[in-house]
Amino acid sequence: MNRRAFLATTAATFANAAAKVPQKKNIKWAVSLGLWGHFKPGPITDVFDIMRDTGFIGIRFTGFPGFLKTYNVTLAEVEREMSKRGLEAFTISYGGPAHLASKEADMLKGAKAAMEFLSKLGAKHLVVFSPGRTPDSKAPGAFETMCKTYNKIGELAGEMGFRAGLHNHLDQMVEGPEEVDRCMQLTDPKLFWFSPDTAHLHLGGSNVPEKMEKHKHRLMSMDYKDARWTTPTEDWVSENGRVSPKDSRSAKFFNSIYDLGDADIDFLACHRTLKSVKFKGWICVDLDTARKGPRHSYERSGAYITSKLEKIYA
Repeated sequence: MNRRAFLATTAATFANAAAKVPQKKNIKWAVSLGLWGHFKPGPITDVFDIMRDTGFIGIRFTGFPGFLKTYNVTLAEVEREMSKRGLEAFTISYGGPAHLASKEADMLKGAKAAMEFLSKLGAKHLVVFSPGRTPDSKAPGAFETMCKTYNKIGELAGEMGFRAGLHNHLDQMVEGPEEVDRCMQLTDPKLFWFSPDTAHLHLGGSNVPEKMEKHKHRLMSMDYKDARWTTPTEDWVSENGRVSPKDSRSAKFFNSIYDLGDADIDFLACHRTLKSVKFKGWICVDLDTARKGPRHSYERSGAYITSKLEKIYA
């Protein structure tokens, strides 16, 4: 088959798959509200309409509780509009200075508030981001303090009918492969789970399928996000007008995020791991950029899910 025929066949495959939406069997698919922060402001119902149309039925709220003010909505309005479209809340991006013993009470208070909000929307997961890589994060005992706090957040989550789990991220205390393993080692598997981000694992130096296989029995949820380190050739300009100079770390990061199936991550292997443990739960396709807009990227990602991943495990 020549290249032209191959591309035509591939395009036809994606076109056929795009007519479908991801199934809701063992895996439920979600989006992150964070993507829309890179676009011109609009009503939150625009986000919900895209979710409904593309089959990504869950949402991870970001910027809690500030997103309610950003979109000028109340919790009751969010609940009503999501219910009208058959959508669900998945989680909230939660983080803070867990590495500081003096902030432990504040971390627990904030986690409780986030889970109380989520419980009103029927959610049962709290995704926890580690602190930034600041000078005090490198202090002796800081990592151990963070993990101790995570155990306490996990204990609180269990008492509230939730699960809490680690979300790895670039430029945070849990970034590289050794840091992921260390956090898993220092936290109680009965209290604190793992909610990995595949792009941040890959860009942080981890072998994504191997890392998921290693911690497969602690998988709570995950972000499927494709990535390949890509050097910018020009400034990165978001649709909302925000500019990241081409030599900045943020421009390189945005250039390195792709729709599912367009870059380096072996999602087929990841999905085989999920099948091996009979995973049931949420996967968030958390795009940090959508070069042709959110609807286009979620249609393409949905096509990849239905044409490739659901053959392995749905």
